[in-house]
Amino acid sequence: MLVDSHCHLNFPELNANLAAIRQAMTENEVGHALCVSVTLPDFPQVLALAENNANFYASVGVHPDYENIEEPTVAGLVALADHPKVVAIGETGLDYFRLTGDLEWQRTRFRRHIQAAIACGKPLIIHTRNSPEDTIRIMREENAQQVGGVMHCFTESLDVAVQAIALGFYISFSGIVTFKNATAIKEVARQVPLERMLVETDSPYLAPMPYRGKTNQPSYVKHVAEEIAKLRGISLAEVSTATTENFFRLFKHALA
Repeated sequence: MLVDSHCHLNFPELNANLAAIRQAMTENEVGHALCVSVTLPDFPQVLALAENNANFYASVGVHPDYENIEEPTVAGLVALADHPKVVAIGETGLDYFRLTGDLEWQRTRFRRHIQAAIACGKPLIIHTRNSPEDTIRIMREENAQQVGGVMHCFTESLDVAVQAIALGFYISFSGIVTFKNATAIKEVARQVPLERMLVETDSPYLAPMPYRGKTNQPSYVKHVAEEIAKLRGISLAEVSTATTENFFRLFKHALA
């Protein structure tokens, strides 16, 4: 069995086809999915998916790409996370690729998420793009190691992965690892300890080969796991077992 540790099933292109998506998950032995929040207004939709589907879980958070929207507070995030199907805080983090200029507001928002995660005892889902130094620095300054979490859709160097692992974080690989030109990420996937690895789709984005350019969905996480197995010279079953056990070890509230 596999787990899609990061997807956005509330997005219209997926939510409209939920029955077919669930059937495809069953056919591809994808047993669970974590539906990830990116803004506060969309959180009720994310939570409803988790409440209405026994094998779905939810997170609560505000993505760093969203500027000039309702800012989360520590107390507000903690209150929303007080639900048995909410297993994580995020996604949160820093993104210096899509936005430029004075991004102190991103760093402040990131700090609030870490503080909320510590307050409620739930792990973090961290997005970092073109910002590894500041991301790791803030994780250390805010003591993110107290709760740990996952560096989702990882595209940074092995050194950044090692630093995150030292803080108690897992490294999650998406469909990017299947792309022919993703040589650096493939090497990181070879080197990261299997016991610190997760797999994800980030659907509807980043569909793996052979579906690149099409709408992604949780069942395609099998292709991510297959590529990692190929890169490491191990079986798909080994990757599936390890990443599923890792998921439930990290998101322990999913077992409650």
